[in-house]
Order: sequence, then structure tokens, then C-alpha cells
Amino acid sequence: MCGIVGYIGYREAFPIVIKGLQRLEYRGYDSAGIALFDGNQINLAKTKGKVEDLKNKAKEISQKGTIGIGHTRWATHGVPNDVNSHPHYSNSGELVIIHNGIIENYDAIKQELTKRGYIFHSDTDTEVLINLIEEVQKTEDVKLGKAVQIALNQVVGAYAIAVFDKKKPDEIVVAKLGSPLAIGIGEGEFFIASDASPFIEFTNNAVYLEDEEMAIIRLGKEIKLRKIKDDSVAYPRILELQMNLEEIEKGGYDHFMLKEIYEQPRAIKDTYRGRLLADQGIIRMAGIDLNMEKFLNANRIIIVACGTSWHAGLVAEYIFEDLARIPVEVEYASEFRYRNPVITDKDVLIAISQSGETADTLAAIKLAKEKGAFVFGVCNVVGSSIARESDAGAYTHAGPEIGVASTKAFTTQITVLTLMALKLAKAKGVFSESRYHEYLTELETIPSKVEKALESNTLIEIIADVYKDSTNCLYLGRGYNFPVALEGALKLKEISYIHAEGYPAAEMKHGPIALIDEHMPVFVIATKKGHYEKVVSNIQEIKSRKGKIIAIVTEGDEQVRDLADHVIEVPETLESLTPLLTTIPLQLLSYHIAVMRNCNVDQPRNLAKSVTVE
Repeated sequence: MCGIVGYIGYREAFPIVIKGLQRLEYRGYDSAGIALFDGNQINLAKTKGKVEDLKNKAKEISQKGTIGIGHTRWATHGVPNDVNSHPHYSNSGELVIIHNGIIENYDAIKQELTKRGYIFHSDTDTEVLINLIEEVQKTEDVKLGKAVQIALNQVVGAYAIAVFDKKKPDEIVVAKLGSPLAIGIGEGEFFIASDASPFIEFTNNAVYLEDEEMAIIRLGKEIKLRKIKDDSVAYPRILELQMNLEEIEKGGYDHFMLKEIYEQPRAIKDTYRGRLLADQGIIRMAGIDLNMEKFLNANRIIIVACGTSWHAGLVAEYIFEDLARIPVEVEYASEFRYRNPVITDKDVLIAISQSGETADTLAAIKLAKEKGAFVFGVCNVVGSSIARESDAGAYTHAGPEIGVASTKAFTTQITVLTLMALKLAKAKGVFSESRYHEYLTELETIPSKVEKALESNTLIEIIADVYKDSTNCLYLGRGYNFPVALEGALKLKEISYIHAEGYPAAEMKHGPIALIDEHMPVFVIATKKGHYEKVVSNIQEIKSRKGKIIAIVTEGDEQVRDLADHVIEVPETLESLTPLLTTIPLQLLSYHIAVMRNCNVDQPRNLAKSVTVE
């Protein structure tokens, strides 16, 4: 979850590292730090707080030097404070490290190093690691790269690290296991980062380290890659990045989240662009075409994901079972690997993740592959770990999502999963030709209908002002829109810190109805397609108990309008496509409520964009 940035080259490192850290703020953090080498000594500044606090702190040190490493920390070992912040020195002061991940056996190593005379100033596992590297250097009489390799073979856990030795002023050593790390390759310079956003304006060429790989980055030389386990040579694969600078800037919006909500018409279109040829009745997806038999012969599909991606998986369960008639199970990735699941080579596992780096989802993939299952990845980030670990997959092409609360990730994931289900339905022959064409044609209209749904923003802002001081909220939906209710509640919790729960509407009578009174806002998804009359009955039950009803309805609805306190309309579409529209007002409601409560919308407390540790 932490952010890593490094630079070695001919430019001044300080502004590059600081700006890079600001680009990684979306990942979530509680402290920040920077280390610079000016040719003689390492100058270090670190502080609890934000990167802006670090900039002020860094005024106390020399900001000169063309080598630098920086870090935004998310506390695991030790509370957020200046001392526990990264970077960390070794006892000699000659080595300095930044680290993303967790060293699980740090305590045993720390005890042994303490016996050997090492003194520890922080509570972190990272300070233990840098001193272990130093101890290996001394006892084995080896260079930095070899010392890093030997030390990492002694640790258990996950890591992405960058290490600098003042005795080797033209070199940075990096390594990866379970946490992402990219190396940007420029002319006479190298960049290091948790993702490509910190260096996209300098180079489009990047190498993504694989698990258990390390790299020695030297000025004037090519990257030297080695396997950590056996010291064998690895060969870097240089990728050309598709990201552009405009995609990671706010573009005139007050927050990234609002920008990303409004990008959804384009993002959905980009997701089906080149895949959906409605006029020809064709869906092109190479990952499906090349593995069609795996899907058609599957006993079931298992979907694993976390958070918002899990909600997209729940929508996909309805879609695959309804359209393609394939049994589906949706699992929390964080629980899947620990319950000894029954998996066979007749199963297909679909792993969904925006970042492609979610630790729990990666662990689920590895377990499924060990059991012989076919793994299909759905993610947004090209070259990410899930993309590389999967047997096949599909990118969502949503573009960078900087806001911690996912918005366009959700709708583009549903778009990809819908395309998959339609393609499989056609291959299985469970669709009539006319119904198949109806779906393809309607899916092509969704971006314009999302634009129409966004036109309710002013009304939604008025409604948000009414309920911004609520302490609890209930979200209800049925069928395809039950997962949307869960997602709406999650969005409100994430960014406004209001307690909210999502339920299937019929389950309200089995407990939650006890909470309803005149102070309880209830957000109900009541579109014309799918269980409409049942939802109307649920609304009447809420009204009779004086609950405040905010309804998401199909354009022109009159029946719910007569019952609800507030009504937000969305365009009509096919039932399976309604989640792409009904989620839009709930995203905007959460956004406006959070802004009115003076919450940090893009970087909500305690949350990180990419959860790379369990």
C-alpha cells in the first residue's frame, strides 16, 4: 500500500521524487520521507503527515543531489510518527532503504541482530531489514547487490524495496515479492516507482519486476536483473506505457473522484471499443476465443475479488447465470485461500482487480493454479501482477483511477464481464439471434445513457445536502441491483465516514427494518426492469415506518414518485445493464455528501488504493 519513488540520473532528484510521491498519494499513507545523496553524504528528511509536510521538513536539509529515494508509508509495524517513517538508515548510516510490504519474521531477526550489537530506533520491520543487509555485507564481505539477495533469502513476507549505499554512489538496488515495482528507463537516467505515474512525463519505457526478482540499477549501464532465490540471470522485458500525463491530472475538476465519475461514458466506450461490433453481431475477445473450450466445458466459474471488484463480481454472477447459463460462485479473495476450497481442473477462476496487484486476489490465483483451474484475469493496469499471473484475461481500459473510491473501475469491470457472458451465451447457443443482437445494440447505447444519468448531478447535490448529517443509511436493491446497493453503501462509508449497509430489499424484513424511523435515509433502487412490484411493496413498508426514501427509478416512473421523498431518474435499459446506470447517482451522492462534510474525498482516512499486503 505504501508508495515508492526513486531517481538516479543527471537531473536534480528532489523535485522528481517529491512530485512522484504526490502522484502516489492516491495509494493512501500516513507519513512520508526522502533521502538524497549530494555526492558526500545522505541527507534524510521524514515526517508524519502528508507530502506537503515533508516538503516543509525537507527545508532543513540539503536538497542537492542527482540520486534520491522517497516513500509514503502506511503504518503496519509501529504507529505513524517521524521515527517510524521511511527511509531508514542502517546502524552505520551508510545504507538507506525504503520498503513496501511486511517482513513477517522480523522479530526473530531483530532479536538476533540485537545480540550482535545492533541498535534499533524505530518499531518497524524495515529497519530490521536494512540492518540485516548491512550485517550480511560485513560478515560475507560482499557488495550491496549480493548482500540484498542473501538477506532477502532469509526473510519471510512481502516486499518492494530500494536500497542505496553511499559507498556505491552510482547504484540503487531494488527487489520485489508481492508488492509492485516498476523501473522507468530514460536516456542516461532511471526512475523507480510503485507504478508508472511518477515518471510518465520523462519516459514511456518501463520494466516491471516479477516476484522474487531484483535489479541492480547503475548509471551508464544496462539494468542487471537476477533471481533472488538462485542468483540466476533474468532478462528485462521493456514495455511501452500507454498512460499519458493528462490522465493522471485533475483536468479542472475539484477531485479525482468527480473527474473519474464523469469519465465513465468514455471509459465504458473504451472498454468495448474494438471488441463490440454490434452491427456485425460480433464480440472480439482474444482471451475468450483462444480458450473457449475451457469456458464451455467448465463445471462452474469461480469469481474472486475484494471490495468494489467483489461487487462487480456479484453483478457478473447474475449476468453469467442468466445469459450464459453457467453456474457461478463469488468469493471474497481474502477468505477463499483460507477455507481449503474445493477446486478442480474443470473450474474457471475469474480474478477481478482494478490495480492488478491486490495481494489476496493474487494469492487466490496461485492457489487455483496449483489445483489445476484455468485463471482469467480482469484488471485495469497493463503489466500488473494479476495480468502476468493469469492464464488469459481482459483489460478494462478505464485509464488510471486515482481516487481511492473506485467508480469507473466498477462500471468498466461490469462492461467486460457482460461482453464475456454474451460471447459465451452465443457460443453455447442459449440465445436467440434476435435477443443477442438486442443486447449488443443496447450495450452500445450505455455510454450516452450514463451521460444522461450524470445530468441529475444538480438534483443529487440538493439531496446530498439534506442527508449529509445522517449517522446511518440503508441501501436496498433486488436482483441485478442488489450488488449496486452494496456498492452504494460502500462508497458512502469509504469517503464520508457515515455508517451504511446494503441489503437485498426483501431481506429488510429479516432484521434491518427494526432500524427504520424518521431519521433513517433509505436509498432504494427501483427500476422498472426486475422485481419492480416487489420493490414498491418494500418502499411502502419503509414509508409506513416513517423512513426517508430516496429512490433511483426509471425515467417517467410515477408509482414510486408518489411514495418517495426524493426521486432520481435514470434512462431505461435491459435489466442486466441497469447496474451501469443505477450506480451513477449513488456515486454522485457519496461524493457530494463527503465534500459537504469536509472529508478528504480522494484520500479517505485509513484506506489505500492498492492493497498489496494481506
